Amino acid sequence: MLPSSIQISGEPLSGAEVRDICRGLRDNAVRLLSLRGCRLCDRDFGRICRALAGATSLAQLNLNLGVVSSPSRIKQLAEALRTNRSIQSLFLHGSPLTDAGLALLNPALALHPALVALDLGDCMLGDEAINLICGLLPPDGAKSGLKELTLSANPGITPKGWSRLAIAVAHSSQVRVLNLDYNPLGDHVAGMLAVAVASSRTLEVLDLEGTGLTNQSAQPCGASCWLRTALAQSCNSRSVTSCLREKRRKRWQEGLLTPRNGGEGESLLPTSGVAAPGSAPVIPILRWC
Repeated sequence: MLPSSIQISGEPLSGAEVRDICRGLRDNAVRLLSLRGCRLCDRDFGRICRALAGATSLAQLNLNLGVVSSPSRIKQLAEALRTNRSIQSLFLHGSPLTDAGLALLNPALALHPALVALDLGDCMLGDEAINLICGLLPPDGAKSGLKELTLSANPGITPKGWSRLAIAVAHSSQVRVLNLDYNPLGDHVAGMLAVAVASSRTLEVLDLEGTGLTNQSAQPCGASCWLRTALAQSCNSRSVTSCLREKRRKRWQEGLLTPRNGGEGESLLPTSGVAAPGSAPVIPILRWC
């Protein structure tokens, strides 16, 4: 039987439903498990974590909107991730992790061989968390490093933390998609991001919506993107308009929530391809307001 998906949103999970989920994970019949905003007791959460630890078919795990709501659950999830080898995308948007919680989770994230997409938006993170996240970016041995990172709506991160992230993205990362929307970045941080965009060989999508950027700071970011893309040997065959439309479609389709716009980013990796002969290079996507 081909792996399928289990998607439940905002509902209390009964014991029978938890048993079915665990059975599907143990039988390697689940490729996508989404329990965003679901309510379940600590015992049932632990049962699911133990089941996903040995799952070899699970590629995407969505625990957005408060499912991972306590230090004990963070520890259980970390223990599962230490054993699991298949999860490629982990979404924890809207979980009250804080820096301390991410410190508990970080060793498992750092050692996971398959993880390439991580959503830590609206997780009450600060500068200490940024230091940990920067360690997840570069490829290391069997690990490819993160290719998609979401840090939306974490206003506790200071300009010092963002500068540390900008340096990491510029010099040692494989990041293709970086979502920083709804953080109070301002022009100073924008200048550092412009340098990161110009230096990075991989960054394709930078989401700066709702970050307080002015036209003065937006222009250098766009110029840096164009310069880097024009010098690239190859580029992806896509358009800015279609990619933004696809992002909005996914947000509305999933019904995801953020503090301001009612939408939360899921996987936004653009489709890879080769530019048509003679076509102009495609400018990496930037959004600001």
